[in-house]
Amino acid sequence: MSKTTKEFQTEVKQLLDLVIHSLYSNRDIFLRELISNASDAIDKIRFEAHSNELLLEGNSDWKIKLTPDKAAGTLTIRDNGIGMSVAEVEENIGTIARSGTKAFMQTLKDKSATDNPELIGQFGVGFYASFMVADKVILETRPAGAADAGCRWESIGDGTYTIEECRLEQRGTEIVLHLKDEFKEYLDEWKIRSIVKKYSDYIQYPVVMDITRTETPKGVDGTEIEGAGTIEKTEEQTLNSMKAIWVRPKSEVTEEEYQEFYKHISHDFENSFRTIHFSAEGINEFKALLYLPNK
Repeated sequence: MSKTTKEFQTEVKQLLDLVIHSLYSNRDIFLRELISNASDAIDKIRFEAHSNELLLEGNSDWKIKLTPDKAAGTLTIRDNGIGMSVAEVEENIGTIARSGTKAFMQTLKDKSATDNPELIGQFGVGFYASFMVADKVILETRPAGAADAGCRWESIGDGTYTIEECRLEQRGTEIVLHLKDEFKEYLDEWKIRSIVKKYSDYIQYPVVMDITRTETPKGVDGTEIEGAGTIEKTEEQTLNSMKAIWVRPKSEVTEEEYQEFYKHISHDFENSFRTIHFSAEGINEFKALLYLPNK
């Protein structure tokens, strides 16, 4: 398949215009949505691999990697999840068949909803949040077990996109956001850390990033070598705790954390009616977290 330029469906164009220009003031949610999508992709391959272990391709070191590049002005989000074929990319992004766009737009009309960051996750249209901060988005993806079925998708959010087949060595999905000048703060370590901590701390897979620090070389005894100058050392660090919220003491969990986790697992855009978090000890010990929805 050669590189082809196509138009988004009308409803998708309307959604892009809303997301880019008027719907949300809290633009931090774009990263939450992309990390959540990456987590879902890993969930899917873990499930599929129960019946077909070959899909793992020897790679079950699950992680979601964030790579800010200040020189290029890009933020990359990569996962080693299930991946997508060309047909799946077109179905999930270019049309309303699976994206939930039509239902999303109707909800906005019915509720006159504005600045509700949960709505975009409720209908599976979180990918489009990328265009709140980026003027170009490039997606490369390959489905598990199909080395020759890679896909490259690109759009500047103008109502069209290009798509083509490509060969990719690794399974999974990589999204490169070319950030607008006014949103380059999303390349700063502190900003990325704060968003992951607030919105994605409970994600069960490591959300990692390469961190570079300047330090003085040390001798075998652990002391700094005098006059050795400094060196830069880069290490991959995990940004989220990955600690299940229900095993943490109630006193350490905020109401905001309870509700963020509820919305993540339920895809509900409203807070739960009630949260019940308890533990029992005896012959058998267990911890439980129950939510009662508003509906």
